[in-house]
Amino acid sequence: MKQYEFIAHTADAKFRAFGRDLEEAFSNAALATASLMWDWKKVEKGTRCEIKVEGKDLKQLLCSFLEEIIYLLDSEMFLLGSVDKVKIKKKGNHFTLEALFKGDKYSDKYKIFGEVKAITYNEMEIKEDRPVTLQVVVDV
Repeated sequence: MKQYEFIAHTADAKFRAFGRDLEEAFSNAALATASLMWDWKKVEKGTRCEIKVEGKDLKQLLCSFLEEIIYLLDSEMFLLGSVDKVKIKKKGNHFTLEALFKGDKYSDKYKIFGEVKAITYNEMEIKEDRPVTLQVVVDV
């Protein structure tokens, strides 16, 4: 199964991420987001960042999760190289997500070729069939 695919969009970037379960689809959505800015496959994985986010629903959770990639780049110059140990739980009337980002600090050995300004709710879809499919539009 492919991890993600990009879909034509007039102004922004749009993709679908896939997974055998919700956690794998969220992980692949993170990789798709990173791929709009750098080649995540070439990033060394010596730095670890534990991620904890929450949302009132799965869409808000996905948005918060993907925004962590932008935040870590802006605040710590962290480039995502892989996503591990994604755990999504429903707690009462909201959702929590914990994950482990592995990557490296930006340096001249990496090339940043794009910018994701924001994750949007525009056209966002979460289909929990098999495979799980997430559709996301990002502001570039």
